[in-house]
Amino acid sequence: MAKTNDISVEEKLRALYDLQIIDSRLDEIRNTRGELPIEVEDLEIEIEGLEKRAEKFHADIKDQDDQIKTKHEVINHARTLIEKYKSQQDSVRNNKEFEALSKEMEYQELEIQLAEKRIKEFGAKIAHKNETLDELNSKIDDLKNHLKFKKEELEGLVAETKKEEEYLIEQSKEYAGKIDERLLASYNRIRTNSPNGLAVVGLERGAPKGSFFTIPPQKQMEIAQRKKIIIDEHSGKILVDDELVMEENERMNAVIKF
Repeated sequence: MAKTNDISVEEKLRALYDLQIIDSRLDEIRNTRGELPIEVEDLEIEIEGLEKRAEKFHADIKDQDDQIKTKHEVINHARTLIEKYKSQQDSVRNNKEFEALSKEMEYQELEIQLAEKRIKEFGAKIAHKNETLDELNSKIDDLKNHLKFKKEELEGLVAETKKEEEYLIEQSKEYAGKIDERLLASYNRIRTNSPNGLAVVGLERGAPKGSFFTIPPQKQMEIAQRKKIIIDEHSGKILVDDELVMEENERMNAVIKF
């Protein structure tokens, strides 16, 4: 096969239009899937976000459970001290020592009350978070079921055209290999910026396909001569003549027929 730099402008134009035919068929196949791929991706992103939020709830609940355990330890320690101080009061030598121990016992009672208050507060927060977490998990389950349905629907559509799509992808690579890198980059850029994915178009009644701007007769003659790559100044698309379009459409029917 000739090097891409050695082929004529006409051969380049034919290769570009052939590639366009293949890529347009690929576009048709993928368009039959509609918004399904985007819906599946959006659902996966939403589920991932909700699962991260659920993980944070679990972490918060664990942290508050740990806080409750700590407060229970404070209560147990305070009760132990109270029992100790009560025992010591039985052997004090004066009122001053007795009052000092009483104050220590009062302080430990306050510690118990404060710890019990905190336990109730943490318990209320945990109950609220568990309620929210249940709602969150229920939503995640619903979304996962919906995602499963959408994935099965998408997989069904993909399976119907999988072999044809794989074949056309290989053909697209093969035909792209016949075009020099600079021209191929221009083709891909035009395709990306085109709503219908068309980068190479023929003329219909003197105007580029899909355009209302008529090409001047002199320019139409230059296109038909196939001596240089001509870009439409209005649509930005590469232009080819009707005869080339007819010839390549007929020839490529055998290539893309599946």
